[in-house]
Amino acid sequence: MQPHEATQDEKPDIPVVSGKDAGKIARAAFVGTALEWYDYFLFGTAAAIVFNRLFFTELDPTAATLAAFATFGVGFAARPIGAVLFGYIGDRVGRRPALLITIVMIGVATGLIGFLPDFGSIGLAAPIMLAVLRLMQGLAVGGEWGGAMTIAVEHAPIEKRGRYAALVQVGSPVGTLMSSGAFALVLLLPSEAFDAWGWRLPFLAAFPLLLIALYIRLQVEESPIFRELVKLEERAKIPAVDVFKQAWGRLLVAIAAAFLGVGGFYVMTTFVISYGTTTLGMDRQLMVNATLVAAVVQIGVVLLVGRISEKIGPGRMTFFGGLATAAGAFPLFWMIDTRNPAAIILAVTIGIALVSLAYAVTGALLTEMFPPHLRYSGVALGYNLAGALSGFLPLIAVALLGVSGGGSWTASLLLMAVSLITAAGGFFGEKLRVKDKAIVQ
Repeated sequence: MQPHEATQDEKPDIPVVSGKDAGKIARAAFVGTALEWYDYFLFGTAAAIVFNRLFFTELDPTAATLAAFATFGVGFAARPIGAVLFGYIGDRVGRRPALLITIVMIGVATGLIGFLPDFGSIGLAAPIMLAVLRLMQGLAVGGEWGGAMTIAVEHAPIEKRGRYAALVQVGSPVGTLMSSGAFALVLLLPSEAFDAWGWRLPFLAAFPLLLIALYIRLQVEESPIFRELVKLEERAKIPAVDVFKQAWGRLLVAIAAAFLGVGGFYVMTTFVISYGTTTLGMDRQLMVNATLVAAVVQIGVVLLVGRISEKIGPGRMTFFGGLATAAGAFPLFWMIDTRNPAAIILAVTIGIALVSLAYAVTGALLTEMFPPHLRYSGVALGYNLAGALSGFLPLIAVALLGVSGGGSWTASLLLMAVSLITAAGGFFGEKLRVKDKAIVQ
């Protein structure tokens, strides 16, 4: 199905975008996304310092860590399925209904993790139930990011999409800050109390946060561009199928462009926390605190880069960000290997800042690579297929430590490879951008 080719004179066929509403919608999308990422990121931190000990206790330490990260990766594997499901709802029924469903799903799944008995209480059923709830998280997040980004961008004036897309991206570091902060607080408890009930508190907090997120999502209005698609009867019948049939090349480029923003982030957080505590013997509080500092810096980087991308283009920024991260891969892990607390915090902070050069503009780039009638599905599939591939990077990085005898050079090579793939995605993505027609009031 071809998108409607309206001209500026055909004003009834051109969506009206209100500049004054763009900020409100983007902020609402940001708050909801921040709360949703908080739920999702909790699992990553817990996989590194809790689940490996309490849910996989019959395995040796390395095998337990691998099993915990495999469960962590299950959520990423489920995300493309969520992208197809919620992409269908978002491109057929509406962006807003899809976002309401995703926030409820992940809030409930995360809260229930806080009630799970551990392996010592119910045996094998504990890790199985953990994997099922992680699967629910993955399905919900598979539709969340694409929908939040799509509705924010489609409410924004075209020339200012970079800043509003970046505002939604800030939900990630804020979610990291909230989840890492929650764990930093409960880690202050005595070890026995932390293992018995302390680690559950951040997960149980998902229930009251869900009420906040749901209230915020109910204030979000439907996209004017989607309303125009309904009026013109231009909605795809099965959006995901049409993406693979009509826009498979764009989808491959979108996956490459999003790869570093997801994969690099988890290498510099989830894997580094595990590497620092298990291999280097560093205090887990230090490793979690490093992610807190990095998240604060990331917020500023994302907002600044979003503005810059409006001048040079999100594809070019992705290209430069990929090259910069590749150049820093080995120096970052050399700093971590010093075991110096200040060097570790600095390395994690710089690493996240470099990854954010590409991550900040992922939303702006992907939304402009797909036409409106395929946008929700295309953006969600591109981002979440990248997530499915990169979600297992911490697992791969841990496994490669055995090859290197505990040396970090394999992790550095892995980060470099991911960065170069994203640089290529940015280079080609800039050439594939399409512009919507809209009237700004």
